[in-house]
Amino acid sequence: MTTYVWLRACGLLLHPTSLPGPDGIGVLDGHVEHFLDFLTAAGQTYWQILPLVPTGYGDSPYAGLSAFAGNPLLIAAETLVEMGLIPRERLHTRPQFPADRVDYGTVIPWKQALLAEAFERFATGAPTAWRTDLETFCRTEAYWLDDYAQYRALKDAHDNRPWHTWPTALRDRDPTALTSALRELGKAVAAQQFQQWLFFKQWQRVRTACRKRGIRIIGDAPIFVAYDSADVWANRALFKLDADGRPTHVAGVPPDYFSPTGQRWGNPLYNWQRMAADGFTWWLSRMRHLFGLVDVVRLDHFRGFAACWSIPAKAPTAATGRWVKTPGHKLFTAMKKTFALLPIIAEDLGVITPDVTRLRDDFGFPGMRVLQFAFGGDPQSHDLPHNHVVNAVVYTGTHDNDTTVGWYASRPGVSSTREAETIERERAFCRRYLNSDGVEIHWDFIRAAYASVAHTAIVPVQDVLGLGSEGRMNLPASERGNWAWRCQVDNLTTAKATRLRELAWLYGRLPSNTAL
Repeated sequence: MTTYVWLRACGLLLHPTSLPGPDGIGVLDGHVEHFLDFLTAAGQTYWQILPLVPTGYGDSPYAGLSAFAGNPLLIAAETLVEMGLIPRERLHTRPQFPADRVDYGTVIPWKQALLAEAFERFATGAPTAWRTDLETFCRTEAYWLDDYAQYRALKDAHDNRPWHTWPTALRDRDPTALTSALRELGKAVAAQQFQQWLFFKQWQRVRTACRKRGIRIIGDAPIFVAYDSADVWANRALFKLDADGRPTHVAGVPPDYFSPTGQRWGNPLYNWQRMAADGFTWWLSRMRHLFGLVDVVRLDHFRGFAACWSIPAKAPTAATGRWVKTPGHKLFTAMKKTFALLPIIAEDLGVITPDVTRLRDDFGFPGMRVLQFAFGGDPQSHDLPHNHVVNAVVYTGTHDNDTTVGWYASRPGVSSTREAETIERERAFCRRYLNSDGVEIHWDFIRAAYASVAHTAIVPVQDVLGLGSEGRMNLPASERGNWAWRCQVDNLTTAKATRLRELAWLYGRLPSNTAL
């Protein structure tokens, strides 16, 4: 296996749903290229995104309906017009979407209706070349696409209910019942395959546009999958489920200072023994698929590959869970033997034990440092820039953090769970450490990240824009208002690109052979 070369570089974090545009949600249209042009002008090497998967209840890309499928909401309406699959007049009935937020309740039915109409036109009059391309796509991706398309067709036919509530024969994938049901749902299955074909055609155009500019994409792989997903329905033996398909144990994290009962996430745990027995086929397929979409993969909750917090499914909280070792070393050894490159970032945040550090370091994966975690008052904090190491990726904040300006301006009980004394102590230490008056705290954070010895620095776009808490992408453990923030057309200015580029040059992060 060839080692991935981590050059000193920088990048921006922006999920495609946050791009501007008229569809009510960011889509894979010309606004992607405009953003890539901004990255280039700003001297950036990386574009980091969140998972691209179709989302379920709560709209979280970390609770997708499939670990392999793409989100059809990202398919651009304009592309459907250009392909002749819907008439341009159809866009005149587009709802009046807010420009700064994704209103999923309005976007989803509108986009679904548009895609349904596009499929009808495709089915009755698509050119032979398109049909052939779709057939080739379906054959090539059958290892995940067949199960996903069937799952989505059945889910729609059962009022969008979770698979474990379907009739027993369908829940358990009885061959006779499944064949009978899918005979009736053949058109619905084909429509799902068509949507995935469209998505991946558009995404490959994005990949081409990135390569032309020398931009590399950092993708994201949550360690766990959602219970209500095609992955679990189609691969029950790979998860800790009982005979009725119910989880016996679920994922989470143990009690700590911030949560006396811990966090009960509810994802079913993997049957690692079964996975190891077949050489981790599912995981290798997942990673091969991801490496076909992105250049680098960030593994979320990396500590779960050393040991995971196993909670009895009937337990109301995470307090009664226990640590269960997982065969991460065997898994990554299998990946190392399978892939020519293994460009992985380990999301090693939180309380990390020595076994997690060993696992990360044994395979040379860079870990993460987050500046918002640095200012508790301890000069030994590994998140403080002077304690960084070269093999690391430093962030001003992540998608789960408040914006830097929001963090700095936080108030107890309003935008933070921290007490007033703690907030002010952290602010004072932050100003002292950064030699800052706090007026442009976001640029102070960006400068500190770029100055770090860590080989890669990533900044959320919201921090470049200096947004407050209104720009936050996700508040963990909350169910509303997340994953909705959107960038505006005029936000990414030449002045901001110039300022980022200056810092990238100053701290040696410009792409090679690039002048200031």
